[in-house]
Amino acid sequence: MNNIVRLLTTVTAASAALALSALAAPLSFDFKDPKGVNNVQFSLDAPLEQITGHATGVSGTISFDPANPGATTGKIVVASSSLTVSNAMMKDHLHSAGWLDVAANPEIVFEAKSLKNVKTSGDTTTADVTGTLTLKGVSKEVTVPVTFTYLPGKLGARVQKMEGDLLVVRADFLVNRSDFDIKPGQMTDKVAEQIHLKLSIAGAAPKA
Repeated sequence: MNNIVRLLTTVTAASAALALSALAAPLSFDFKDPKGVNNVQFSLDAPLEQITGHATGVSGTISFDPANPGATTGKIVVASSSLTVSNAMMKDHLHSAGWLDVAANPEIVFEAKSLKNVKTSGDTTTADVTGTLTLKGVSKEVTVPVTFTYLPGKLGARVQKMEGDLLVVRADFLVNRSDFDIKPGQMTDKVAEQIHLKLSIAGAAPKA
């Protein structure tokens, strides 16, 4: 009888450990938005002109552990050809070989490597994320302030007929176009040296 009790206790403990392990496992969030809403905004505020636009071709995957947000890894990808501005001629220039050269460089990629200053309050985590930004074929290490909002069970509230969790990623930062060989030092009266990037994008972790 004692052997049976010990066996049941061992099985129960093992099952509980496996359940806790499953709950603690990182979740994989897909940022290819089925609604097509995800986008990255950009602006350049030069003395003579302000250029504003956005890109909708967002994809990528982030591994996020709600129990350990500081271990977050992954990458966000933007299709270069999806960058657009309101002026058609300006858009053609933006895509041309002299500027972003989207034909030769079809993707803009940020790959997260490490997080510092991680702070979590409720469903929100803030951190300074260091990673590699690749733009126009040039890769640079950058550190970006990022806010992660983890919303368990909220996927269905955003995308009908889907169940699962959401991870909303928000970031607001500046990069220098000269660092990425985008017409360095040229036309700064109309095209600012600093590019202001802003994003608020949602990734989905559907239930199996």
